[in-house]
Amino acid sequence: MQKLRKSLGSFAVPLLSILLAFLIGAVIMAALGANPLTAVQYLFKGAFGSRANIGTTLTKATPLMFTALCACFAYKCGVFNLGGEGQFLMGSIAAYLTAYASGLTGFAGIAAALLAGTLAGGLWGMIPGILKITRGQNEMIISIMLNYVATLFMGVIYTSWLRDASVPQTPLIPDAVKLPRVVPDMRFTWGFVLALAVGLILYYFLFWTGTGFKLRAVGYNMTASRFNGFPIRRFILTSFIVSGAIAGLGGGAELLGTQFRLINGFGAGYGFDGVAMALIGQLHPVSTMVVALFFAVLRVGSTTMQAATGVPTSVSDIIQALVIVFSVAGMALTKLPEFEAWIGRLLPERKEGKK
Repeated sequence: MQKLRKSLGSFAVPLLSILLAFLIGAVIMAALGANPLTAVQYLFKGAFGSRANIGTTLTKATPLMFTALCACFAYKCGVFNLGGEGQFLMGSIAAYLTAYASGLTGFAGIAAALLAGTLAGGLWGMIPGILKITRGQNEMIISIMLNYVATLFMGVIYTSWLRDASVPQTPLIPDAVKLPRVVPDMRFTWGFVLALAVGLILYYFLFWTGTGFKLRAVGYNMTASRFNGFPIRRFILTSFIVSGAIAGLGGGAELLGTQFRLINGFGAGYGFDGVAMALIGQLHPVSTMVVALFFAVLRVGSTTMQAATGVPTSVSDIIQALVIVFSVAGMALTKLPEFEAWIGRLLPERKEGKK
């Protein structure tokens, strides 16, 4: 029965949230004079209708998956890392400087740039972790403020230090250190494969290793974990470093695979989008990746939907917002004692009915 309750929270709540969001979105589409079924058809056609569209969707999903997994891992340890965007940007900056100035090419250059991005993200994530365990500072405020520091630091680089002539952007990285595409005629690169690998590794670590169990135990109840002798402070700091490293790796992969330069608006919004997707995915790495892919589908397919049916892309934004609202509300609902009592009465009845 306990497993069924967990399954209800992990799968039913996000699924019902998506269905309800699409239902309300259909009402809005109908009010705008469009056929909801046709609009949704073109939405998914724009995301999966051709090999090029599929490649674009996977490319759009890649940075979202990294920042969502960043938030997922930190939250599993009971800490709130809202600095995914800053860690993503610092990873991008480190990857760019390595690729641009190191002189390494080919696999060695790509590996060095990605490693530099991972280390930079981890170090940037370590800052709020250290301040939390040593000074008791609020990690949410510090990590959010560090987002602005990273954004402004990137601005100094592309507007002053490494400005490309009169244009406020950095020069392109060499072609020899760009991430190759997985399929030649499709846009997505090996960064998407890296994101999948990171998600599967996190799943294995969290749910199939003893250290992962201890980390989740700290997230569930720090007081009980402390009385059981768990090194709470070490787990908190590790969770910040690892989550920051994940975001930094995502920033490096996005820089080497899609953007190729630092420019105004690079990485904007990815951090908070990742937090929302991690919550919708119930902090499960695999579910979180699926949610990130779903959001990428909405963002890529909305353009085709607008061109074919006249439904504005803002309707897609409304659906995304509704999914977040319904998911958070559903999570709160499933944790109410009245709801748990109702499920407890319902499941035994089904079991007796089968007998």
